[in-house]
Amino acid sequence: MIGIQNRKISEGDFYDIREGVLNQWETGKEIPSLEECAIQLKCLPANKQFSSCLSNAKNEKVTLCQPRAGVALIDEQISLLNYLQEEGGAELLTATIDSYTRNNRYQDAQKYFLESEQIGRSMLNGFPAVNHGVSGCRKLLDSVNAPIQARHGTPDARLLSEIIHASGWTSNEGGGICYNIPYAKDISLEKSLLDWQYCDRLVGLYQEMGAELNREFFAPLTATLIPPFLGNSIMIIEALLAAEQGVYNMTVGLGQGGQIQQDVAAMIALRQQTEEYLSMYGYTANVTTVFHQWMGGFPADEAQAFGLICQGSTTATLCNATKVIVKTPHEAHGVPTKEANAQGLRATKQVLNLLKGQSLPLSKELHAEVNLIKAETKCIIDKVYELGGGDLAKGVVQSFRDGILDIPFAPSKHNHNKILPVRDNYGAIRILDFGNLPINQEIKDLHRELLEERSLFEGRKANFQMVIDDIFAVSKGHLVGRPNA
Repeated sequence: MIGIQNRKISEGDFYDIREGVLNQWETGKEIPSLEECAIQLKCLPANKQFSSCLSNAKNEKVTLCQPRAGVALIDEQISLLNYLQEEGGAELLTATIDSYTRNNRYQDAQKYFLESEQIGRSMLNGFPAVNHGVSGCRKLLDSVNAPIQARHGTPDARLLSEIIHASGWTSNEGGGICYNIPYAKDISLEKSLLDWQYCDRLVGLYQEMGAELNREFFAPLTATLIPPFLGNSIMIIEALLAAEQGVYNMTVGLGQGGQIQQDVAAMIALRQQTEEYLSMYGYTANVTTVFHQWMGGFPADEAQAFGLICQGSTTATLCNATKVIVKTPHEAHGVPTKEANAQGLRATKQVLNLLKGQSLPLSKELHAEVNLIKAETKCIIDKVYELGGGDLAKGVVQSFRDGILDIPFAPSKHNHNKILPVRDNYGAIRILDFGNLPINQEIKDLHRELLEERSLFEGRKANFQMVIDDIFAVSKGHLVGRPNA
């Protein structure tokens, strides 16, 4: 039996759960009441309100830049974020959370945080927000001139969410699917969906008190040949689950696939279908969008890396994304320096400025791709609702059990990993093996025809080797993994 339901958590149940959440670590016990926190959130200036910045950008049809950035020590994090704002021109800021915190290992995070303090440099791969607590996280916000979002990858982000919102951070990324299946090996969907229901209900309660918070869902998933319809389906499902808990400022997104026409079509379809499904099920929401620059393997050559960043920036503009998550020219070499991070931002902003106001004409081919992605997405979401007997949360759990939802190359044992994505002859991501995805035969035949065209062009069969070639192609300077390329 599936124990979870897509039902708004009552205030009484929420506060019963909350007591245990805040007792997970000592800094949780220092969090003021939600009413006190809401008053502080409402007093934040507009330039530190994520929802306000995103709404303005959406209305003005401009794309904002946001980097990733996280180190262990507060003063270093302050210096890093101010540098990225002043030297890189970042309009939105990120505190990337460390891996121990992501896995709720607060004791381990504390150990290396204290070691970082002793030696004066970060011994963690991110910012341990739970260990810093409200006072530390608030100090970080007070020291910058832009809104801060937590980006992490946490299946159970309840305490983290409590601390960041109590500190005035007005956006949180994640969801019960997108921060579980691509990140964790053996965490059940029932648990991660329940835990993220709490995170979303927390935001919903704040919004009922007049505090505006933003929720974003992690679009790239495993960042490895994600077919647009599958990414879009997960985004729409996460949005519907959050809306049930009272969230109405939300950001859905797309990871760069590399084929510009398909990426633009995917964003058009995502924007339209998210609003359509929310309206269909009786939710009112302000939907904004995010485009992630290439999340796969990067070229080691710095000039080639800049080329990839600029292509992503071009696509973000043509997609009319509300914001773009920016990569750096040092992605292939490990954690980037603040200087490299700022370079990625400046390169992105240059392209955004040059292309401001431009769009990709809605050609016959683009229109056909939008319609294809919409049809594929509808096949998925309709089947999820059917399997749940009309309950979306139940449907999600059953769909992953049956392989109806299946994310390519995910580490989770709760994921079938049966589908095989591959590029067609023009670089668009198609499906070689559909596994158990509930896609109709007409669409499957179209995918097969497109892949046969590539097979004839390359003189080889479409098989697993072609998939492998495509996975590594971009890091070698190509989009399509041609033989001997």
